[in-house]
Amino acid sequence: MPDLGLLGWIVVGLIAGALSGAVVGGRTARGCLPNIVIGIVGGVVGGWLAQQLGFGPTNGLIAAIVVATLGSILVRSVIGAVEDRG
Repeated sequence: MPDLGLLGWIVVGLIAGALSGAVVGGRTARGCLPNIVIGIVGGVVGGWLAQQLGFGPTNGLIAAIVVATLGSILVRSVIGAVEDRG
């Protein structure tokens, strides 16, 4: 992942969290702070999955947003499935 600094990762988290919220829908976490948290967690999950699948490090802001968004979609899907069971 690119070295964006703390503020950069917060922005990437917000964008990725908002995009994943629009894709997944449902009642999962909404609002700025939950979107940022889910986006950052999604970035970690997406980055780890990309490494496990053999992809090289992402370079650039767009690649970071794509990886974080895909990871955030996965995180939101898991949260939605857990909430539905409970």
